[in-house]
Amino acid sequence: MHYLIALGSNQRHQRFGLPREILAAALQRLATRRLTVAAASTVIASRPVGPSQRSYANAVAVIETAEQPPALLIILKQIESEFGRRRGQAWSRRVLDLDILLWSGGAFDGDAPALTIPHPLMRERGFVLGPAAEIAGDWRDPLTGRTITQLHARNRRPKKRPEKAPKRLDPATKRP
Repeated sequence: MHYLIALGSNQRHQRFGLPREILAAALQRLATRRLTVAAASTVIASRPVGPSQRSYANAVAVIETAEQPPALLIILKQIESEFGRRRGQAWSRRVLDLDILLWSGGAFDGDAPALTIPHPLMRERGFVLGPAAEIAGDWRDPLTGRTITQLHARNRRPKKRPEKAPKRLDPATKRP
C-alpha cells in the first residue's frame, strides 16, 4: 500500500538539529520501520497555524508498507515520541509532526486509534498541498475526486470576500 505522509517541525532538537534536519532524520527513521520512502518533496518553510510563534519546516513523503492505516498511525506516533513529541496543546511548537494525508485504499475512518483519511484539514493547507503536488500531484482525494494538483490550485486562489450590502442613498444628497 502507498501512503502520503506530511512531515512538520518547528523546534530545534538537541541531537538532530534544526527543523529541516529533523525532517531528514525522520525520513531515515521511517525506513528503519519496514516503511519504504518512495519519494520525498523538498522542504518548505511556512508560517505557524495557531498559537505557535515559530516558522515550520514542512515536507511530504510517499511511503510503501504492508501496514493498515491504524498500525501505520501507531508507528508514526512512536517515531514522533522518539523525537521528543509530547501530546498536549494543538498547533503548539513541536519537534516532529507526522500525519497520514492519503492512502491507496481510499477513504478510512477508524477510532482505535482515532484516524480519518483523507486528513480532514489537508484541502486547506497550502504547506501540505504544495509539497504533495510536487511528488504526488496525480493522487486523488477520494471524497472530492480532485487531484492534489487541483486542490493545490484551488487553495492558492484568492478567497472571495462576502459582498457587502450596498449602502442606502440619502435621497437629498444622492450619496451614501
